[in-house]
Amino acid sequence: MTTAVPVTIVRIELWHAGLLAVLLGILAPLKIIEPWALLIGGGFMGANFFLLAYGVRWVLTPLAGRGRVKAGVCLLVLKFLLFLGLLTTLVFRFELDAVSFALGFSTLLAAIFIETLRAAEMRG
Repeated sequence: MTTAVPVTIVRIELWHAGLLAVLLGILAPLKIIEPWALLIGGGFMGANFFLLAYGVRWVLTPLAGRGRVKAGVCLLVLKFLLFLGLLTTLVFRFELDAVSFALGFSTLLAAIFIETLRAAEMRG
């Protein structure tokens, strides 16, 4: 049984991609940021958010049995450790511009904020 990703998560990911594209389009030609570091930071955070949202939804489905919840929690912990290891490798092994990486990393927070405002506006 597959679990569909909620529309809100998809909208947040679309805002995130749009913000990354705008930042890349404005700041890269000015040579203020390193484009690859921005994209890696944004991609890292986008993938992590998507997997986290999907994993939590899978674990918390109403029909989840006790074994499924335990397996889901173990998978989420494993995902967390893998992403933490990947982040550590990216920061210490490769010479990425930390500011550009952090800017890409932070665009997801802005995307969540924008989508929250949009949803609140739609509700009235």
